[in-house]
Amino acid sequence: MPFEDKKAEEGGTVGKKVVIKCGGSTLDQLPDSFYQDIAALKQSGIDPVIVHGGGPAISGTLKQMGIEPHFIDGLRVTDAETLKVAQMVLIGQTNKQVVGRIQQAGGCAVGISGIDGATMVVKQGPEHLGFVGVIETIQPHVIQALSEAGCIPVLAPIGIDTAGQFYNVNADTMAGAVAGALGVQQLVMVTDVPGVMKEADGRPQVLPELTKTQIEAFIADGVIYGGMIPKVKAALDALGQDVEEVLIVDGYEPGILLKAAGGEPAGTKIIKERKAMFG
Repeated sequence: MPFEDKKAEEGGTVGKKVVIKCGGSTLDQLPDSFYQDIAALKQSGIDPVIVHGGGPAISGTLKQMGIEPHFIDGLRVTDAETLKVAQMVLIGQTNKQVVGRIQQAGGCAVGISGIDGATMVVKQGPEHLGFVGVIETIQPHVIQALSEAGCIPVLAPIGIDTAGQFYNVNADTMAGAVAGALGVQQLVMVTDVPGVMKEADGRPQVLPELTKTQIEAFIADGVIYGGMIPKVKAALDALGQDVEEVLIVDGYEPGILLKAAGGEPAGTKIIKERKAMFG
């Protein structure tokens, strides 16, 4: 049964919103079917909003320019030159690649950044990281207008402060904040792994469901580490802003977005404690 017909039979999806965060390390390798799924979601009456990263592309461009990327505790230091490169790569290159692939798949996509319409207003984060922004507010009117016009908004994680200064922003954090501001039912974080993994019976297995208490324990124990930590923290932030659930899924799995939107088991679902306890 086609996805549209299946969802209509179950009560319809018109008006449902979903934020999809695509990691920079996976964007170049995501199959055409992934973008076809995004277009199919829109055609079914669901409004997808895409937030993308681009860290590896920024580092690659810096190295081509003879600039060595600098990190402190895994966080990129963004000096003035790095900020220029981040703007160029995220807004001018990666954003338009995502837009182009969605349109090749039959969707209508429009690329913006947090600068446009002051969609993402930030303040400077820790000074030792340079031009790295901490989100103060998300103003979703431009996103909503694009969705209502039949387009799929594609957001690059560059924000602006009240003085007009631009800042680089963590894309996972932006996705969680956008999801909260839009009041979406679902935030889907797309990675190159099947979900949050834990060793069991001598091999890694996907944890199908997690709560805040479990996440905090797994971070403390080192089960959740590295780049997965900001993802699960952004997921918890989104849940705190009334997002119903956050999924961490493998973007290489065919039909993964349709499975997630259809309520089928997909990746790792992060839910609120109360919902987990009482259903």
